[in-house]
Amino acid sequence: MTMNRETALTGKSKETGGFAETVKTVFYAVIIAFGVRTFAFEPFNIPSGSMIPTLLIGDYLFVSKFSYGYSKYTVGFGLPLFEGRIMGHAPERGDVAVFKLPRDNKTDYIKRVIGLPGDTVQVTGGVLHINGQPVKRERIEDYVSRDALGREVRIAQFVETLPGGRSHRIIEESDNGPLDNTPAFKVPANHLFMMGDNRDNSLDSRVPSQVGYVPMENLVGRAEFLFFSLEDGTRFFEVWRWPADLRFSRLFNAVK
Repeated sequence: MTMNRETALTGKSKETGGFAETVKTVFYAVIIAFGVRTFAFEPFNIPSGSMIPTLLIGDYLFVSKFSYGYSKYTVGFGLPLFEGRIMGHAPERGDVAVFKLPRDNKTDYIKRVIGLPGDTVQVTGGVLHINGQPVKRERIEDYVSRDALGREVRIAQFVETLPGGRSHRIIEESDNGPLDNTPAFKVPANHLFMMGDNRDNSLDSRVPSQVGYVPMENLVGRAEFLFFSLEDGTRFFEVWRWPADLRFSRLFNAVK
């Protein structure tokens, strides 16, 4: 009887110990994942076309949290843990960055850094001007896509070169749309002027009532590279559609 009781107790102890180890492992895994997501990289997906041709609907990318330092919007889910930024680094003109929309400080937006503090930004006849100087843009091949009916759509595409020498592609449906002629915007201290690369279809700093100037504190991180990409209309969980709809050519591309 004694031997049987001791055997039973030993078995129960092993079972309890195994469960405790599992809980501990899961706990550590959650902590590590939280740490990576909070302080290193966070995944985002692109739901709109405001950054075409750089980013497409259905792209999934990693954003580096450490690039610009940390604020309450980076590490604290918007909770008032602290004000300003710690270990802060100013973004460079031309960076593609995720930020919290100033209007609600909750919604994630992704745009390109165009204007730095103290800059004057204006769009005239579709041409971007920074500090009174037109930004060079070079016409290249049309951007080609398909509409909902499968018809080919061609849009004028340019390579735009910002002050400092960084270049990126933009598309313009025309040069006389609502956002192609703006007043001059003087970027305040500790703020940024953000614009989408799809210039006629981007709600950005050119619309003060909706976006306006973006406080440095609202930066979440810099877009680094794509790790996944699916055709528009395909959801991530629809695994059976991946073979046909996965954009292999976009995988692991750096965001420029």
